[in-house]
Amino acid sequence: MAEHEHHSAHEAATEHAPARHEHDAQPTDAHAAHDRHEGHSVAAFRSRFWLSLALTVPTIVWSEAVQHLLGYMAPGFPGSEYIPAVFGTAVFIYGGLPFLKGARNELADRLPGMMTLISLAIGVAFGFSLAVTLGVPGMDLWWELATLVTIMLLGHWIEMRSIAQASGALAELAKLLPDEAERLAGDGSAEQVPISALMTGDLVLVRPGARVPADGEVAEGESTLDESMITGESRPVSKVDGDAVIAGTVNGAGSLRVRITRTGEDTALAGIMRLVAGAQASRSRAQDLADRAARLLTFVAVGSAIVTALAWWLAGAEWTYTVERVVTVLVIACPHALGLAIPLVVAISTTLGARSGLLVRDRRGLEEARLVDTVVFDKTGTLTLGEQRFVGSAIAADVSPEEAHALAAAAEADSEHPIARAIVASASETGLVLPEAHGFESTPGQGVRAQVGGLEVAVGGPALLRSLGLEIPARLADAARTSADAGHTVVFLILDGTVAALFAVGDAIRPESAEAVARLHAAGIDVVMLTGDAEPVARAVAAELGIDRVLAEVLPADKAHRIEALRAEGKRVAMVGDGVNDAPALATADVGIAIGAGTEVAVEAGDIVLVRSDPRDVAAIVSLSRATYRKMVQNLWWAAGYNIVAIPLAAGVLAAQGFTLSPAVGAVLMSASTVIVAANAQLLRRWRPEG
Repeated sequence: MAEHEHHSAHEAATEHAPARHEHDAQPTDAHAAHDRHEGHSVAAFRSRFWLSLALTVPTIVWSEAVQHLLGYMAPGFPGSEYIPAVFGTAVFIYGGLPFLKGARNELADRLPGMMTLISLAIGVAFGFSLAVTLGVPGMDLWWELATLVTIMLLGHWIEMRSIAQASGALAELAKLLPDEAERLAGDGSAEQVPISALMTGDLVLVRPGARVPADGEVAEGESTLDESMITGESRPVSKVDGDAVIAGTVNGAGSLRVRITRTGEDTALAGIMRLVAGAQASRSRAQDLADRAARLLTFVAVGSAIVTALAWWLAGAEWTYTVERVVTVLVIACPHALGLAIPLVVAISTTLGARSGLLVRDRRGLEEARLVDTVVFDKTGTLTLGEQRFVGSAIAADVSPEEAHALAAAAEADSEHPIARAIVASASETGLVLPEAHGFESTPGQGVRAQVGGLEVAVGGPALLRSLGLEIPARLADAARTSADAGHTVVFLILDGTVAALFAVGDAIRPESAEAVARLHAAGIDVVMLTGDAEPVARAVAAELGIDRVLAEVLPADKAHRIEALRAEGKRVAMVGDGVNDAPALATADVGIAIGAGTEVAVEAGDIVLVRSDPRDVAAIVSLSRATYRKMVQNLWWAAGYNIVAIPLAAGVLAAQGFTLSPAVGAVLMSASTVIVAANAQLLRRWRPEG
């Protein structure tokens, strides 16, 4: 039963990811609208290209026009004069079938496009050549037809392969999961089971160098994990008892026993795959523009072909020459590069974002990020850690800060109070050795007492001082006021009845927050902090981080109104929050960025999710958006702009000067434009999160 109920992310990948192997790769939804390849795979176009090429060679060799042009005589035998017609027809039927089917679909959808143009071109060339072969006066176009179809197949094969490779983020994510896991039984024995058989609560052994099979937490052991493919974090992350681990991450040198907490579709990896698939399937304004331009170019091409035919007919040109001009116009105006210009850039940018810990839920959000001039940060859990931490101390007695911290942590070791936990955790993180404590006693509302290293140690707030009849020493008074103004909780260390030190505990600022603000300022973006905290507390944090504007004492329900007010000022706003309480504000902003995701990647509020919960990644989003937009614009200009020159040349405006383009050359130029667009899109891979 469990095997049916708990599907693995590995299995889920087959629903969203492009196939792993080239011969299985299918066009994704992100580009299906423009290629209309009738379900053909990359391998299908590759096979059609090679066979069509083999059939095209004899078509060219025995073509009368080519023999006359190059001055040679092909071997003759009974029926050899029909080789171009027979082989050309075979190329038209076999190699041209995908284009003819694609045109049928486009016309059925009333959206004529590139397939319609290609089919018109090869259809006209085939019909005219067949008529000539059957006795109509003129020069057939069999070799041009065969060459044209073969080159078009090559161009489509290159295009589909490029997009399949660029869209491979999902396939790469699917490969992260192992096929099997080593599950531990209650008696300590181990068995190899498929990951689809894992259930919540199972204990698995993750050996050195192995991948974590499902989300969980460390039950026993200590090691480091490579989480780079999930979070973008390049450095190995240390893991000890109780720490969360993510499916697909790679274990280091240690051995871990992991208690499974999430399996199948509930894992972080499955959530990431859903977001990436959704982003690649979502539409963008630039894609809509490209599609409209492609449809317009289709009508321009057909109109140009009709005008070309009429002009050369009125000029008294031979039918062969007129048909050549018409076919060349139809081919060279094919909006193939336009159809590729945006989807390929989007696929690459989505992949780059996922590898850098930036999960794009909606491409429009990424597209809008380049225009953002104001970033609004929620404070708690975004610029700060969202949990109590030891943030500072002051000393009033003859004791070092390290000794004072160690004594306080030893006295607090058995306490469950959040402030006590913060002091103990900080001591552990800094490597302090705690002396042994005895006689622990906790007084609710005041603090704790214990015997530590022969000293009577007490730790607590002002209520504890009052109960003991003690005053705050003058040496600590200023530090106490400063900490209170910053919103920190102050506790005191009392040694043998003397106030020896002060500790400040509060919501610590993330170490990355100051750099995040600096990066945004460097990009010309204003930074605003939006918080429900008191004004003095908010301003203290803002001053430390260099934030431009503070909106304090704002209720969660009013955050969206504050975002609306900023937009009413003419600002393009990105809101950065935790994706839960900030959901209305995230939805109201021009760009919603959900932070605090960690392994909880199924955040429904924002356009973009920061897997690492690192505010510095906000600047990376803006940088990626700007780089993506530049590539889109470059590709659109090239894909549409070259037609301004190419269509008149194809129609024969320079024929009087002895310059014309054959259908085959037109196909080469059209394919070349597609290759240039694809190559330019690949240059986006040079982008790095640092901007």
